Amino acid sequence: MTKSNITHRAEAAVAAVLPRAVSIQIGREDGRSADLILNGTGIEIKWLGEGGLRQVREMIASRKNRPDVVVARRMSPGARKALSAEGIGWVDETGAAEIALGSLIVSRSGRPMKTPPRPPCWTPSVLAVAEALLCGRKATVAAIQETTGLSAGSATNALRTLTELELLTAAALRGPGSGRQISDPERLLDEYATAASAMMPATALAVGVTWRDFVQGLTEVGRHWARAGISWAATGTVAASVLAPYLTTVTTGAVYVDSKTIAGLESVAMEAGLRPIEGGRLTLRPFPTVTARRLAVAKEGLCLTTWPRVYADLRTAGVRGEEAAEHLREVIRGQSGV
Repeated sequence: MTKSNITHRAEAAVAAVLPRAVSIQIGREDGRSADLILNGTGIEIKWLGEGGLRQVREMIASRKNRPDVVVARRMSPGARKALSAEGIGWVDETGAAEIALGSLIVSRSGRPMKTPPRPPCWTPSVLAVAEALLCGRKATVAAIQETTGLSAGSATNALRTLTELELLTAAALRGPGSGRQISDPERLLDEYATAASAMMPATALAVGVTWRDFVQGLTEVGRHWARAGISWAATGTVAASVLAPYLTTVTTGAVYVDSKTIAGLESVAMEAGLRPIEGGRLTLRPFPTVTARRLAVAKEGLCLTTWPRVYADLRTAGVRGEEAAEHLREVIRGQSGV
């Protein structure tokens, strides 16, 4: 997307939430920011991309040329809270907004979509390859095949798609062993997480548990599954409590298992003596990608899915979940030395 299109999107999103009586004039444009004149009063708006907590924190930390209003595709709960605390207005493309500039006050809840549209070009194979790359695998067809088990054609097409999305930089060499480079790891993680959330399988089963210690309880259940030869991996808050402890207590959890149907999930639950119950604190879901299953690791008695998948799942768990997601990202970045 060109810089002019980005600026136009930001201007259109702001205009959509303002009362019709407000006069809007467009002044300076600078790729991701622009000056608008509203009823004779000048304001600066800035496009913030996905609208996650990380983007907002980095913008606030820069302390340079703070905009009056930031605009994003979908402002997350954590991002909204952080912006409100700093007195910065915000708007997103769902029509939600919070602006307080002199006599101009706008507060809109927007129309959140229950099922976000799948980002263009993202498929389960592309998602699996992006996940492998974020876990440190090389961007070659051979390495991707070995990691994911995808065919040479699927691996090639996924790498090509990520290159066309400008998330990978193509190398001059060709062939199965030729490689690409990640253009921007932070952007790859953000766009992967957005796509992962949008493409989450709808199949899920909630089961009742009475555990006080969620990690210990899930560890015991995992032993039953292991004896039965059932592949599983924890994600979300319970996985983050092991990978990068942040939340003081974990009262709910989610687990991926190797079954794609409700009947299959019920069978997995029964194997560990668990029973389905509406509102149950443990949720079973099918593995969303081959990478989430193949790169799962054992740690402190738990089997954990990949950290990018844990990050993506945390981002949908409210403000505290989003904060835990950003803490996980910082911990992983510190471990990798990036």
